[in-house]
Amino acid sequence: MDARAFAEVVDQAMESLPEEFALRLDNVAVVLRDEPTDEDLREAGLGPGEELFGLYVGVPLTDRAGYNLVLPDRILIFQGPHERHFPPHELVEELQRTVIHEVAHFFGIDDDRLHELGYA
Repeated sequence: MDARAFAEVVDQAMESLPEEFALRLDNVAVVLRDEPTDEDLREAGLGPGEELFGLYVGVPLTDRAGYNLVLPDRILIFQGPHERHFPPHELVEELQRTVIHEVAHFFGIDDDRLHELGYA
């Protein structure tokens, strides 16, 4: 999938979020990258050679107090790992799953709860 098509799928996933969630996504940038950096892997608790599909970088809504005049939180979505792990016919669904997973972290939902909900 070329970078433009990848971006369109991620945009569609963001646009498909329920309105009550989408309206609360204030000061959040969605950033598309080919691959995670070593720092991204460390931030996610992963080691070299492990795959990372997405990463939320910021302060979850549930942990904020006096949170103003700050740079945007970021939701990073990585194209390479998605394409290596999912066949083309599953890619759109998996990208949507990753977007939901990272948006959930913005709202303070941890990986254990996401696993219970089927998004980890």
